[in-house]
Amino acid sequence: MMELSHSLTLNEEVLAQLPEVKRPVFVFEWLRFLDKVLVAAQKSDIKQCQKQLVEQLVRQMREGSPGPPTRRMLGRCLATLFSVGDTFLLFDAVNQCNDILRNRDDSPSYLPARLAAITSTGTMYEKLGRMMGRSYEDTVHILLKSLRNAESQSRCETMHTMEKMVAGMGAAASPVHKDIFKAVRHCMTDRVLAVRCAAAKCLLEMVWHAPFLYTSDLETVASICFRAFEGSNYEVRCTVAMLLGTVVAITQQASQAQVGKNRLASLEEVLNLLASGFLRGGIGFLKGSAGEMIKGGSSVSREIRVGVTHAYVVLFQRLGGLWLERHLPVVLSHLLELVGHPRAVQTHVDAVYSRKCVSFALRSVLGKMLGDKAQAAACKDLVQVIVKHLNSDAVLDSNSGKDGQQEVALSQHILVCALQELGCLIETLGTTAVSTLSDSSIGLVETVVSVLIHTSPAARLAAAWCLRCIATAVPAQLTPLLDRCLDQLESLKSSPDAIAGYSAALAALLGAARHTPLGLPHNKGKMIFNLAEDLLRSASQNSRLSLQRTQAGWLMMGAVMTLGPPVVRSLLPRMLLLWKNCFPRSTKELESEKVRGDAFTWQVTLEGRSGALSSMASFLRHCKELASDDIVRRILSPVESALLMLSGIGPTIKSYGQHLKASAAMVRLRLYETMSLLPAQSYESSYNNLLRLLVAEFTLTENQANTTTSLLRSLCHSDDSVILGSWLQETDHKAIEDQLQPNSASGSGALEHDTTALYRSLNKGDALPGPLPLGVAVIDMSVVLYGLVFPHVAFKHRLQMLDHFSECVRHSKATRQEAVQINIFTALLSALKALAEAKTSLGGEDVRKAAVGLIHGALSHPNPILRCAAGEALGRMAQVVGDGRFVAEMAQDSFDRLKTARDAVSRTGHSLALGCLHRYVGGMGSGQHLNTSVSILLALAQDMNAPVVQVWALHALGLIADSGGPMFRSYVEPTLSLALKLLLSMPPTHVDVHQCIGKCLSAVITTIGPELQGNTNSISTARSSLLVACSIMQDHGDALVQTEAISCLQQLHMFAPRHVNLSSLVPVLCSALNCPHLLLRRAAVACLRQLSQREAREVCEHASSWAKENAALNGGAGKGGS
Repeated sequence: MMELSHSLTLNEEVLAQLPEVKRPVFVFEWLRFLDKVLVAAQKSDIKQCQKQLVEQLVRQMREGSPGPPTRRMLGRCLATLFSVGDTFLLFDAVNQCNDILRNRDDSPSYLPARLAAITSTGTMYEKLGRMMGRSYEDTVHILLKSLRNAESQSRCETMHTMEKMVAGMGAAASPVHKDIFKAVRHCMTDRVLAVRCAAAKCLLEMVWHAPFLYTSDLETVASICFRAFEGSNYEVRCTVAMLLGTVVAITQQASQAQVGKNRLASLEEVLNLLASGFLRGGIGFLKGSAGEMIKGGSSVSREIRVGVTHAYVVLFQRLGGLWLERHLPVVLSHLLELVGHPRAVQTHVDAVYSRKCVSFALRSVLGKMLGDKAQAAACKDLVQVIVKHLNSDAVLDSNSGKDGQQEVALSQHILVCALQELGCLIETLGTTAVSTLSDSSIGLVETVVSVLIHTSPAARLAAAWCLRCIATAVPAQLTPLLDRCLDQLESLKSSPDAIAGYSAALAALLGAARHTPLGLPHNKGKMIFNLAEDLLRSASQNSRLSLQRTQAGWLMMGAVMTLGPPVVRSLLPRMLLLWKNCFPRSTKELESEKVRGDAFTWQVTLEGRSGALSSMASFLRHCKELASDDIVRRILSPVESALLMLSGIGPTIKSYGQHLKASAAMVRLRLYETMSLLPAQSYESSYNNLLRLLVAEFTLTENQANTTTSLLRSLCHSDDSVILGSWLQETDHKAIEDQLQPNSASGSGALEHDTTALYRSLNKGDALPGPLPLGVAVIDMSVVLYGLVFPHVAFKHRLQMLDHFSECVRHSKATRQEAVQINIFTALLSALKALAEAKTSLGGEDVRKAAVGLIHGALSHPNPILRCAAGEALGRMAQVVGDGRFVAEMAQDSFDRLKTARDAVSRTGHSLALGCLHRYVGGMGSGQHLNTSVSILLALAQDMNAPVVQVWALHALGLIADSGGPMFRSYVEPTLSLALKLLLSMPPTHVDVHQCIGKCLSAVITTIGPELQGNTNSISTARSSLLVACSIMQDHGDALVQTEAISCLQQLHMFAPRHVNLSSLVPVLCSALNCPHLLLRRAAVACLRQLSQREAREVCEHASSWAKENAALNGGAGKGGS
């Protein structure tokens, strides 16, 4: 049937005979064919049927109820028709579009015609430009007038059309630019975020043709952008930042001749303009008194701060590497001063987030835009910034009044950012940094070492980390640096700051040793161990230094452990003795210490015990082969002593003050960490005390704050990112976007939260260590340990805990209840995962019932992450139980709920539950429910009034298709039919729906497999439907949907290579390599790699042709780089 659509004019007879449901696909296929053939057709052929073609296209616009992809195709075909054929019907077509737009019919049935007219008008103006004559004034007037009462889709399409009109008409449309700007201003703060995106793109296009936007109205544009950032999503932030960064960049690139009498802003003015957004949310720049700036006041929303950070990066990228090299000192000074402003660091969390923003901007600019020589120059500039602030801090310290202390407190953040970036740059330069390090005029190493005695712990730790980077980049520096720090620590033993700073540096340098080719001389580890032991033994001799000596001693001990068995083996007997002496050896000793000492003694004791435990954890992590049964038994003695102490520490904290809470929490964190590295069976006798402690930890029994774990997303399945938005982790902006995620303390990692990060290995993909705040870290660790212990716990205790969880949820309210549930479900998932890995049972009927009760309560929770966790838990539980009857009961329960539930929340939760049951028990284990599951999900996926239900239903359908294998074969046709129907009708703004359709199609391709090469009617139809679906997704404006299209085409190529057109696919992939979206770039690389393995020559030929065409296009392009 598809072949019949391949004619120059629409075959209306065939169309009329088709069932209603197949007509949209037939029309779309005709338009796709027409779009390709018009470009290559002879003018004489077009001339004969041009009038009929125009009539058919306009009729489809007016009467065909076209969906978004069809609307785009209609506009494209009209524009191409008039550019390659005659233009005598052009104004008639434009007038017909205008007539459709003038019609005041605001019924839903007329909306597709209106949207098609808006889209087609825009495409014609974009392609035909000034050929459209003066008709633009009339069209703009009609569009702007209708904008006042338009619904969101029309507002969105109007903005897109305005963008295309401005692009096509250029400066010729300048009489209407002001009117368009007025309309765009309102749309930039529209409550519908897709409208904001469209408005920002329109304004970005206008910038190239309307100089008033970057001259007289510059401040207005910036102010609109700051307001657009508020309450924004990732897409809006990226688009608005592109606009703001570009507008500001043009002020530095435009010539006076381009702007006439208007004045171009100076570099200082535009940087201050961006700073006003970062620091004050953009309250009129050049307005407001200096007093207002300094006083502080309400903090800026994180969305604005992150958005402005994106804009800084765009600004410097637009201006380019050469410009940056010339202005490097100004740029560095400006960015670093941001984080030294009182408004940026009003609280500790604010300070951490602001530092992240500034570090991200520095990394994006210095790390990605400069060559080796310029990076070395940047190192020199950073050293000068550090020296400047060290000198001013020294002056302020000597006149230590209240203002002086505040200035020092602010400058610490500048030092942290500067030192972190310096370390990153040196690591990037590698051994080429030798000349920079050895240049005495720069004094880089001396400067960094001098920060080790700064009064700020954050600055000292940043300096220590910077030294680790130096040692990793230039291994020859490792031993001299160690010797230098050892000598200084020996000679400055009476200075608390020096003890803290130099011990941190030694720990960081030891952490670098295993990342260097030759490591360290054998005796260095022993020397540092001796010094650490000496500090611990002398800690009690001087109360002024006891805390610092204790912390420093154990920090260095933990770092020595990273040198591994060759160094640690001979030191182990002394180590075991130190561990043993740090804890009470009996219950009697434990009881007697409770009545001794004071608040300070207890603080030092707790710090010592957390330090001892952290060094144990480091030993168990880095010296596994030394952890024999005998050594584990000897370690367990202090571990069990610590557990007993923590079980009864409440009264001590009450007696001596709440400030001990943090020290006690640190002991718990280190204890959980150590126990997680020991065999769970080895401390079976301590389960009662341990489980009581762990459960109290994550159910927030004694914690007034509603702290949640950071691990829930990682314990949910990675494929669920589409319903949780966690694909944001896979962007180039993860480092700053993390702080806007809803989970507790997300993105607020900082070195001062956990000093042991100095000697630990970095997490994959991280440039800097970012341990989370203690409150979150201790809950995270309790959840991990709970999962490890759970498989070894008796069934009756499992039941008690599950019942207790239900009680905890029932007795808490609102926000606290949600926090408790998040923690409980993370612990439950951790436990179920461990049970599955150990292949052990969950327990009897009563245990299952308790778990199911807990899970069902969360399947209809308003928070999507909890619904997702509940679905995941149900699937994992079915996997662990391994009983077909249980799976049948759970599936039937979800069927019943889905048939009666009317609220979106229940329908999404139970849809996912079905998907997860199939995911974890596979097609064979859930085959008897397949028909009902698929039928229900296909029905839910068509609920156009509830896109969120469609997303979850399609996601679940994709999971079932993935796990069903050959059993899903009979559902391929209805799934494909639904996918095409949705792709042709769904507004493009529902990106997540399109993403889920892509994932469903991917699963369908896998289901059909090699059969896709066949020529039977059913296979040909399926293959044709898949190719149409891929073309629609490729044409979608969102990078995530394009990513899904590429993945589908890659799979199609694997199974049916002859049917994938490389001449059109390869250029798309090559273009995607330069896309700002990380996931799209990855998909393009993966696809190109696969294509190259099979058809290397064709790929090279198509890529070469693309490169030549692209070079020719870019040669004539007037707009700056991306």
